[in-house]
Parts: sequence; C-alpha cells; structure tokens
Amino acid sequence: MVWQAVREGRAWWFAALGVLALGLYGFAASFQPDAQFGRILAAYGGIFVAGSLAWGMALDGYRPDRFDVIGAAVCLVGVGVIMYAPR
Repeated sequence: MVWQAVREGRAWWFAALGVLALGLYGFAASFQPDAQFGRILAAYGGIFVAGSLAWGMALDGYRPDRFDVIGAAVCLVGVGVIMYAPR
C-alpha cells in the first residue's frame, strides 16, 4: 500500500493504511506463545514472501513467473522445517 501511494500516486491515506498494516505486522510475533522470537520471525518471513506474491496477484495484477512460485514454495517449505521439526 505504501508502494502504491508513493510510486503510483494513490491517496496519502492509502500510505497511512500501509504503515498501519506494517506496524500491526510488527506486533504479531509478540503474541505467539513460543518464546523463540527468532524462529517465529523466520517463519513469518517465509509467509511474508508468499503473501507478498499473492497480494501482488490479487491487487496489482502481477503474474509471477515459475521462479517466483518456486522461490515462494521453498520459503514455505522452510517455514515448515522451522516450525515443525522435532526438537
């Protein structure tokens, strides 16, 4: 949303909504029951990659190529390894 406001001339309040969304995203990890913040942040990072591609497809008309899809899949597999590996 910030990108669209700055680069594509959307309204200032659109950027403000983007800043708010990013701020809320920053708090999301702190509400997780696991005390391993680094692990949680890494998992959110992988989900963020895939979510960014989905956002681009849904709202920006972006069509990912096969390398985008493969990269997002690798990130999501990494999330699975981080979150569900036996410890």
